Amino acid sequence: MKLFRLWGTVTDVAPGVIKIAGISELAGVGNEIVIEKQGLTVLGEILNISGDSVTALLFSPCDAIRIGDPVQIEQEARIEPGDHWLGKIINYRGDITTGDTAPPATRLIPRRLHAAPLPAHARRGIGPRLPSGWMVTDTVLPICQGQRLGLFAGSGVGKSTFLGSLAAGMQADRVVIALIGERSREVNDFVRNVLPQSILCKTVIVAATASEPPGAKKRAAYCAMAAAEHFRDQGQNVLLLFDSITRFAEAHRETALVAGETPALNAFPPSTVRVIAELAERAGPGTDGKGDITAIYSVLVAGSDMEEPVADMIRGILDGHIILARDIAERGRYPAIDILRSVSRSLPHAATDEENTLIRECRRMFALHEEIAPMLRANLYEFGKDAEADKAIALFSLLDKYAGTRNESGIEAAFTQLEDILKSEDGPEIQTMPVTPIEL
Repeated sequence: MKLFRLWGTVTDVAPGVIKIAGISELAGVGNEIVIEKQGLTVLGEILNISGDSVTALLFSPCDAIRIGDPVQIEQEARIEPGDHWLGKIINYRGDITTGDTAPPATRLIPRRLHAAPLPAHARRGIGPRLPSGWMVTDTVLPICQGQRLGLFAGSGVGKSTFLGSLAAGMQADRVVIALIGERSREVNDFVRNVLPQSILCKTVIVAATASEPPGAKKRAAYCAMAAAEHFRDQGQNVLLLFDSITRFAEAHRETALVAGETPALNAFPPSTVRVIAELAERAGPGTDGKGDITAIYSVLVAGSDMEEPVADMIRGILDGHIILARDIAERGRYPAIDILRSVSRSLPHAATDEENTLIRECRRMFALHEEIAPMLRANLYEFGKDAEADKAIALFSLLDKYAGTRNESGIEAAFTQLEDILKSEDGPEIQTMPVTPIEL
């Protein structure tokens, strides 16, 4: 229900931006605007307010807007999510774009797009481990109910495919997928080919493609989060897959610069950290009587640089990060998770003492192998001098294969298999080769 209506008049039109007169005293930053004309509805958001006009960013093209057009100002941006969204693709306006668009039989409750996170003191702790469908994320890098993880990857290393497999493998009552800034072809390919059709009946896909204005991408992100909160408040456990937080940050950069913010590192304004944190904090454990939102945010890192601004911002906000490495993908192991550079902050509490011992030993074997790998490639390593290093070499191929193996037997079986590998004494046969001294 709208509390009241405000009307203004368009006084200036620029690409993606308009100015509105007559509402400066009553409008607020972040309020939505609606322009309806010629069977067309244009949405936008107020960016800043001056004494005689307000500036609004449009979510759709402004070709049909003219000076003098009436503009309605909404006090709060709202959508109406529900079970009628399941199996559908939703746009930034909260409209169903595929399949049956008939209104649901039950009355819907509007939800605010920009809701505050749940109070920190009232939230439960992170819940139990969730089976993910992969050996590595069932053991070494566990994902727990209510945890928020970042999936860091460059382009073309299997990020979207891995997200699709998690959607199928992880236990959740509802799955909400946000596709922000993706190409139109990728959206269709993800829904038709990557996402298992068996889970569509419990899945909502919110999409804003790369060609849409930055305001539409931001609104789609908030729309997906509001949908996840709706299902959480019904007591359901929700899996939120957000692809990608980088495109969301870039959309915010565009809107913030139009609003007059000062650019900083890579032109990202100082408010970027706050906006990302506000969005991420809305996920996580719920309060008593409510479900949890387990969230995985993909971070697209340019040139596989894990220190680029958005990656650096979000690492400190989330409860862990999984890094997909290009060199691992290039040698054919999928998912291309770099175990040594990835961290799940649910550990050590998410595992027993015995399981934590296995996890530490597995990471130690990978670290030892990485340390001596240059010597192996240069044929400078001498077998028999270091028993632990020899063991790391012997077990590496088994552990590497284990990291790329699906798990259909449960978490306990995954740890049992890891233990069997680490205690194995008959790994791949090592061909000892004489080392030729280097003359200096």
